Amino acid sequence: MTLFRQIYALLFGLFLLTITSLAYIQITQTQRFLTKQMHSEINNASHSLGLMLTPVLEAGDNSAADTLVNVIFEGGYYQQIKLTWLVDGTQQLWVHPMQVNEVPQWFIDLGIFHTIKKETVITSGWLQLAKLEITAHPGLAYNELWQIISNTVILFAVLFLIAILLARLGLTWILRPLNQLSQHAEKIALRQFGPELPTPKTRELKHLVIAFNNMSTQLKQVFNSLDSEVSELRNKNLVDQVSNLPNRQYMVSRLTSWLSEPSSGALFLAKFGWLEEVHRKYGYQVRDETIRLLAEKLHHHLDDISPSVVTRIAAYEFAFIVGDQEHEQLTKYLQTLIRTVNQEVTKAGGKPNENFAIGIAERTPQSTVSEILSQADNALQRATMTHRVFTWFENNNKQIFSREQWRKHLTHAIENKQFHFKWQPVLLTTNNEICQREIYCQLHIEGNTVPAGQFMTYVELLSIGTILDRCLIESLNDKHIFDKNFEPVAINLTIESIASYDFHQWLKQFLRNHSHPERICFEIPETCVYNDLSACKHLCHIIRDCGAHFGIDHFGRQFGSMNYLQHLHPSYVKLDQSFAHIEDNYNNNELCRALVNVAKGLDIQVIVTGVQTKAVIEQFEKLRLDAYQGFIMPPVAIDEDNH
Repeated sequence: MTLFRQIYALLFGLFLLTITSLAYIQITQTQRFLTKQMHSEINNASHSLGLMLTPVLEAGDNSAADTLVNVIFEGGYYQQIKLTWLVDGTQQLWVHPMQVNEVPQWFIDLGIFHTIKKETVITSGWLQLAKLEITAHPGLAYNELWQIISNTVILFAVLFLIAILLARLGLTWILRPLNQLSQHAEKIALRQFGPELPTPKTRELKHLVIAFNNMSTQLKQVFNSLDSEVSELRNKNLVDQVSNLPNRQYMVSRLTSWLSEPSSGALFLAKFGWLEEVHRKYGYQVRDETIRLLAEKLHHHLDDISPSVVTRIAAYEFAFIVGDQEHEQLTKYLQTLIRTVNQEVTKAGGKPNENFAIGIAERTPQSTVSEILSQADNALQRATMTHRVFTWFENNNKQIFSREQWRKHLTHAIENKQFHFKWQPVLLTTNNEICQREIYCQLHIEGNTVPAGQFMTYVELLSIGTILDRCLIESLNDKHIFDKNFEPVAINLTIESIASYDFHQWLKQFLRNHSHPERICFEIPETCVYNDLSACKHLCHIIRDCGAHFGIDHFGRQFGSMNYLQHLHPSYVKLDQSFAHIEDNYNNNELCRALVNVAKGLDIQVIVTGVQTKAVIEQFEKLRLDAYQGFIMPPVAIDEDNH
């Protein structure tokens, strides 16, 4: 029970006790007064009637006695009058029925008023003439007492309601600082640090709120310091200090992560010999400033063509990872890159299309890091030797379908729900038990098994991500995959679905109608959080409100603040696969440790991905990670899984 309800109940009880006591005193005093009044009336009636009957009794006139008694009996409130003649024992009896109007019978049956009788002997001198017995009728007393009780109850009820209303309003106002403190404490428990609470005027609450604000400020500073530590370590280990671009170490780790995901695109390697000429003519300071300006221009122009990772991997060499694009878009990217470089070459006093070369290697489904680096470098060397601006590495692996053929196959597969599923377990580091399973899909087209890596690029290009996600979720539900195990099933959402508010509403309806929403997890790429935080907030609120779970995928890949974790508060985060391939050195371990501390400081489960050997698990043991996932336990077809 809350403090408000406890105080409210105490005041309610005290007020009820007070009202009950007052009502009891009022009713008791009224009962005593009415009893005394009946005694007084019956005494007066007995005395008066005795004086009136004396001459009639001396005369022995029965009719006159009857007339006199009737006058008194009808004019008073008596239950019975009995006159006994002592001369011959004759009795005369006058009786009034025990009926009381407008008073409930149950109230009369309580017997609040006892029978009151008065017996007197009428005498004449020393001669006893008759015995008179009068019994009072309690009807008037019951009627008066009932009216008083009814009015009292109504009055007290009105006062009670008014008092309760005023008490509620008063307590709400008085305890408002405590209520704000409670809400603030709940937010802090979720590591959501808002503005400081206003200081109340009540002395006791004032000191409590001040202490709480100080504690909240200190916790906020701790989290901000962790976030700052992550930024500092990233800048120190993964950023080139001259260009402010990611360095070679980041490029290799990002390349590893990119090739392990379903995607397409190409790797560009560029060698800008004109920068060496700038260095020779003007010195390293002008060269460094030129590199910095070049990096800004590259970001400014290339980001409009396609999202990419631009890195500086050597003094005069740059690498560009362009994902989720087919050859036509890669060509536009190359043209924009050449045009941007030529502008900077011209500004530096050089000639366009001279003293720089670019090598391009397109990704294939079987590409590895060493292969694609070798292919891009081979293309770069040929461009340099032949004095060409760029060279594409000749790859004999052609796309199995054109864009229109992909549209046809994907549309047909979505309409007929022809996707097949695998799942990969996520294991707890403490006991190797399965805590969730991640879903992977594939297609069978013309007798060939096509993994998601080959068609997801076309899903984005054809803008059918929302339709695909709905199809996959419905297919999983139709096949009762959510019911196969008690462990949650994780589903990766496309960028289009995350940004679509129509999809949000559909998902809300689906989860509300599902019998086990707690067994469903949705994974959101970190890049989506940075690109559209408001849409992610809206989607995450729906998922949490419906009882499902969500996590952040590729955690730590992007360069930016981790403050979004306070806004979203996911159930878990999955470290980017690049961390499983980063070289084992002190700085890299510290960066990973800082990322883990940020997440665990918000009570978020941390899962490392891309684990292929037990050695990698041992490397992460000291970081207190919660779970791991990778090809150490590869995906299996759901129908073949024995779990």
